[in-house]
Amino acid sequence: MISIRIGILTISDRSSRGERDDITGPNLAKIVREQKWEIIKVDIIPDEFLAIKDKLMEWSDSEAFDVIITTGGTGFGLRDITPEATKAVIDREAPGLAEKMRAESLKVTLHAMLSRAVVGIRKKTLIINLPGSVRGAAENLNVVIPVIPHAVHLLRDEPDAEMEHHAADINSDS
Repeated sequence: MISIRIGILTISDRSSRGERDDITGPNLAKIVREQKWEIIKVDIIPDEFLAIKDKLMEWSDSEAFDVIITTGGTGFGLRDITPEATKAVIDREAPGLAEKMRAESLKVTLHAMLSRAVVGIRKKTLIINLPGSVRGAAENLNVVIPVIPHAVHLLRDEPDAEMEHHAADINSDS
């Protein structure tokens, strides 16, 4: 089993000011622990472009994280700028993950069409934007969990990463 190092970043003005408890971040941490992955750091910051950008850069550039999960700021609200801050720091987008999250969410709610979540890579760190709601964040994380270990293997440039392609083929006859 691969050891995956996770950072969970809640992006919320009210939670960062202590006006509202963050329940989404702790729920995501529970899901991460169920995978036996290691939580390196959890933080709460306001919906501020530079705060988000700086934190994503700090965490990914430290090389201490394989995956950074953000929650919040992905909708149509005037202060929802997590996708823009994420796009400002990533080297490459990973649109398949964001598309799959939206497609699966559409089976639950039409509001999934309003998600602007981005998934991308900065250096060797995968950054995944999730909605701010407890339910939406959990549902979306659970959609991508099956491919995260392989993504991390590839980002680490591990020799056996390519062999995993065959094991993950949906229509494989083997």
